[in-house]
Amino acid sequence: MLERALDARLSQPVRPEITLAAQRLAADLGGDAVLFYGSNLRRGDLEGVVDFYVLRRRPARGISAVIWPDVGYHEIPVDGQTVRAKVAVMSLGQFRRAAAGRGIDTTIWTRFCQPARLLMASDGAMHKAVVAGLADAMATAARFALALGPATGQAQDWWLALFRETYRAELRVERQSRADSVLAADPEHYRTLLPLAWEWLGVPFTRTGETFAPQVDPQRLAAWRRAWALRRALGRPLNVVRLIKAAFTFAGATRYALWKIERHSGIHIPLTPWREKHPILAAPAVLARLWLARRQDKAPRQA
Repeated sequence: MLERALDARLSQPVRPEITLAAQRLAADLGGDAVLFYGSNLRRGDLEGVVDFYVLRRRPARGISAVIWPDVGYHEIPVDGQTVRAKVAVMSLGQFRRAAAGRGIDTTIWTRFCQPARLLMASDGAMHKAVVAGLADAMATAARFALALGPATGQAQDWWLALFRETYRAELRVERQSRADSVLAADPEHYRTLLPLAWEWLGVPFTRTGETFAPQVDPQRLAAWRRAWALRRALGRPLNVVRLIKAAFTFAGATRYALWKIERHSGIHIPLTPWREKHPILAAPAVLARLWLARRQDKAPRQA
């Protein structure tokens, strides 16, 4: 039931520009599947930067096999407009392990228990594997929601407890109140899938209207709470390691930074080949130029 319900949701349509952009990214990056998630999916628009995960069948190599995903910024021309995308790339094996909660990472299962779309898969076997991965992500989230949430309540009570704790565990710029807006964007998704995930886990429950009362074995619950304590302790250090890696490997970092500067300040700083090739070395001069432009803008005008 859980996989069938997720598959139906993953197949819901999105804007055609986003689907075309995903297909082109898969071709360029050697991807076997592309998932779309995040704020643009919730809003249904192309504003800002869309979020894609590109999955590959082939195993990751080098540093990417240890610290994942590889993240980059891409500008994809589609029908006369530009789709700007932040793209994470990882192997299917890494995705499946992380979605199932095998390891201390929380980023994959927390993102993919949320609404997502599977925009392309290279074949039926890949499609099935990705759907199974998202079912694992939902089950992992439901397991930790039981560990962190109330003994009885409505579905949103467990989701709020979970998301507020995961925001604490990860190095995130958003406030914990962001969890409320994430749930409000598609409450039916969370209300419907939570009991299906409990069934997947073999957790019995009773239901009266919208109120649930799961019956969890105390030893099982204690084990889940110990597992969460470890993830809470190590979540931020793991995020710091990923940020350090991204500082040296983020594809399109300068292009992304200059676009963000212009979008938020109105100040255009041209992209040069040197800046694009050496984003870390270029950063001080770019920041100095931004500071000078803002200072000049605030200076009083001569009559």
